Amino acid sequence: MNSIDLGGVGMTSQRTRERLIERLRERGIDNERVLEVMRVMPRHIFLDEALSHRAYEDTALPIGYSQTISQPYIVALMTQLLLAAGPRARVLEVGTGCGYQAAILSQLVDQVYTVERIKPLLAKARERFRLLGLRNVTALHSDGGLGWDQHAPYDAIITTAAPRQVPEELLYQLAPDGLLVIPVGTDDGQELRVIHRQGDSSHFEEEVVTHVKFVPLLSGVAR
Repeated sequence: MNSIDLGGVGMTSQRTRERLIERLRERGIDNERVLEVMRVMPRHIFLDEALSHRAYEDTALPIGYSQTISQPYIVALMTQLLLAAGPRARVLEVGTGCGYQAAILSQLVDQVYTVERIKPLLAKARERFRLLGLRNVTALHSDGGLGWDQHAPYDAIITTAAPRQVPEELLYQLAPDGLLVIPVGTDDGQELRVIHRQGDSSHFEEEVVTHVKFVPLLSGVAR
């Protein structure tokens, strides 16, 4: 990140951030690289000013267009799962939203590709990437359920909205031994799953990690 003063004041102070990191540790996040990125990333700039004082609470918050910025614990958990088997060079994110998850990933992997279906959200996210000096994030206005075939294969794919079923397009954009971290289900119940591609085969192993609640993954694009 560049040297722009993004430290925040009051409830966005370093002390408040440290309390969040301690909470993440208590909940089982133990990847020190992930914790350090979560500590220094200015989550408040990904929210409207009226909500910025709540940025370092461990909770999801609205970002408009019926979307949310994910709870910090879930961001940390999904990122830790993505990195559990070692470094990942090329990662696709489905559901840019406000850009927070992509910004976290940008500090931990070589290249982030991110797809968002809601154009005004994507425009704001791109501006935040510019402010933070994130040169390794490339964003596209598109239907996330289709992935981004142009830049495939990916070492990992992370999805920040929940489809009813795992999109096959995403599975086949994984590189050999790649993994997909994805919430799956409906409003009645969702599971966070980690799906591993076995070598370069069409066989995938699936693990259910925990129950979660995400906005649904919708098809098409919105302007």
